Amino acid sequence: MSASRRSGTTDELGPDEPEPEGPHGPEGPEESGGSDLLAALLDGMDAALCAFDADGVVTHWNREAERILGWTAAEAVGRHGFAGWAVRSADAEDVQARLMSAMHAPGRQVHEFALVTKDGGRVLVRTQSAAVRGPDGKPAGVYCAFSEVHAQIDLERSIALSEALFEDASWGVVLVDADLRPAVVNAHAARALGIGRTSALGRPLGELLAQGVEELESALTHVLAEGAPPAPAEMWVTVRAPEGEKRRCWRSGFVRLASPLAEEPVPLGVGWLFLDVTEGKQGEQEAALLRFRGNQLHRAARAAAECEDPAEVATVHLDFALAGFADHALLDRLAAPPRAEGDDAVPVRLVRLAATPAGGPGPSLLTGAAGLPVRYEEGHPALSCVERAGSVRADAGSIPAERAREWALARQWPGDAVHALCAVLRSRGRTLGVVTFLRGAGRSRFERSDAAYAEDVAVRIAAALDLAEAVREKPKPGE
Repeated sequence: MSASRRSGTTDELGPDEPEPEGPHGPEGPEESGGSDLLAALLDGMDAALCAFDADGVVTHWNREAERILGWTAAEAVGRHGFAGWAVRSADAEDVQARLMSAMHAPGRQVHEFALVTKDGGRVLVRTQSAAVRGPDGKPAGVYCAFSEVHAQIDLERSIALSEALFEDASWGVVLVDADLRPAVVNAHAARALGIGRTSALGRPLGELLAQGVEELESALTHVLAEGAPPAPAEMWVTVRAPEGEKRRCWRSGFVRLASPLAEEPVPLGVGWLFLDVTEGKQGEQEAALLRFRGNQLHRAARAAAECEDPAEVATVHLDFALAGFADHALLDRLAAPPRAEGDDAVPVRLVRLAATPAGGPGPSLLTGAAGLPVRYEEGHPALSCVERAGSVRADAGSIPAERAREWALARQWPGDAVHALCAVLRSRGRTLGVVTFLRGAGRSRFERSDAAYAEDVAVRIAAALDLAEAVREKPKPGE
């Protein structure tokens, strides 16, 4: 018997046919080596495989078929069809006809039917059968590959899921190889990155993102070494787009990809799934900022209610507003009487009333007892604020640190100021002065929402200064 038969498989000859004798006897070295190779290939397959000759006799039966049904190759090879052992008697004729029909049909045929295991159980299998051609090209038998239906369905679901993720998913999916370069990018991710699907492949992440690359690469490296994190991570990145750079927040999940064919897990890369949550995060941040600022205004009002001196009330509001909002604050009042709307005859001169310490943090200090005007040059933001009776923003821009310091000192501001916001002090239809908030290089520039908050603070400060002025002008009893 050939080596393939000894291992439970046979060659294309039937089990009862004589084997040709070669020059070295019944089993020549070439035939024996070819049969051993065939047996090894068949037994190493992941799919169950059996084959029939033209008469329907089983000629091949590999180890996966033995695993699924329990019948060994010695028990299966040589039987005529599945009748009486691998299928129920009532189904045997139909199953045999469907299998053998592939011998005279083009291509492969797919069927599903129940087979009987050695212990009497039943298992639903999906088969693919096709004709085996002889040397003359005529059908010589049928081979049949089969697997359990649930395993086949799991495989099909996995394939369908992969295709859906890379075609129709509403979130970004990127497969990153072990060198941290994109290997596969779906359509949603390509749109988020502002690049074509094929253009992103094999490129370093630093070429796709302007900022946030270090954090992303660190996360990918961690997943390759340690596995998937227990929860999604929110990452802020800056994407290069044709219209300019865009800052986005991506809620990202990571899974480590390992080869299912290796005996030990071999990392193939990382599956990175992300969803753009920028609008939601910005909304959360804005809501939290509004809550904080509202609380600060409330706390300032409670503290101001306990102050006897209205001028102290003004500094209390200034100090509470400064927290989390700016690095410095300046409070200037008009040297001349308050200006009514449209009163442009008298030039604007401002006297420093209060300021935060220039050297470090601390409460605002009342100054300006001498009443000397601040040396603001023409066109200064504070003067423009008074003249317009509205808020004014100013920025040093993208200039070297030394020039930015010169810019601030020329405007009578602390040397580390690079962003400024001036809000006018108005009460009873008159302009009383201006409050200036300053930020250093470590903070962002003032936005419209910041101007609205500064104006709320300015209203409270203006009311306090107006009250202080009225108290000073009110005659004391007996005068």
